[in-house]
Amino acid sequence: MSIEERHQITVQGLIVDVVRKDIKNLHLGVYPPNGRVRVAAPLRVNDEAVRLFTISRLPWIKRQQAKFEGQERQSAREFISGESHYYQGHRYLLNVIYQEGPPTVIIRNNKFLDLFVRVGSDTATRERVFINWYRQRLKAEILPLIEKWETIIGVKVAEWGVKQMKTRWGTCTINARRIWLNLELIKKPAHCLEYIIVHELIHLLERHHNDRFVKYMNSFMPLWQHYREELNREPLGHASWEY
Repeated sequence: MSIEERHQITVQGLIVDVVRKDIKNLHLGVYPPNGRVRVAAPLRVNDEAVRLFTISRLPWIKRQQAKFEGQERQSAREFISGESHYYQGHRYLLNVIYQEGPPTVIIRNNKFLDLFVRVGSDTATRERVFINWYRQRLKAEILPLIEKWETIIGVKVAEWGVKQMKTRWGTCTINARRIWLNLELIKKPAHCLEYIIVHELIHLLERHHNDRFVKYMNSFMPLWQHYREELNREPLGHASWEY
């Protein structure tokens, strides 16, 4: 059974999440949307070593946090005409059309998202129709990518699904061979979705984000760090969540 310990330390006024687990080296990350700092440390490494490691990376940490602070963010959506909505990395203008037919969403001229809803539909109804469309489109993108990468990586997923998550782009339950993908990924460029799928599938080979995991990522998707950076640069939704 793997051991994992979690707690926080403060380094020169900076709160750092420390995750101590069975890995060989220290790993530091700064995560959107608020620049949360996380250090993954080997079980044998004490807090003083983590503190010194963090201090050595403070200039880089501050630069990353400044990037996230200036990152474009969407306000809460009302699903009304004229709003901007993202789909596969592109920005579209929403056009709400009231009619008596079945509700749906249609992409028009690579510029507009036409949202067809029944007369009298309120904000919650318009949102539900739009989110359902997002979900259907994302599932259609996911299936061929999973099939492609299962063959390349040599693993097999027993189950996968889509849900709205506030803390991860994706998750992998290793024993059940089940992965979940964040609905927000439909807003991001297609290669960012593919990167997250590869990331989660590799967890079926290696549970932890350790050196072995990184070697797998480098082997199967050499540009994965570029895709991760791009994903973190993309406009954030109004909710706070990160990877």
